[in-house]
Amino acid sequence: MKLKKGDTVIVTIGKDRGRKGKIEKLFPKDGTAMVAGINMFKRHMKKRDEKRAGGIIDITKPIDVSKLALVCPKCNQSTRVGYMVVKGEKERICRKCEQKI
Repeated sequence: MKLKKGDTVIVTIGKDRGRKGKIEKLFPKDGTAMVAGINMFKRHMKKRDEKRAGGIIDITKPIDVSKLALVCPKCNQSTRVGYMVVKGEKERICRKCEQKI
């Protein structure tokens, strides 16, 4: 998976298209990612006890990685991720500005 936790991404497809957020958690097996403030849904919760009140709460659901594009921290544009091998180490690079991410 070319994206990592903490990367800033932009949504390219769907109801949240054009919105930016940081990746909170990745699910490589499913090919999805949890992005803060993206793909929000309402959940109706029944009151369980005194501590957990009932009502309508907002939850974040994972979004498919194919719908996300990395935002380069240098050029601040959405870009694809490339790789370059330097001294035996694989580094991620921006395809637009060729800078290390």
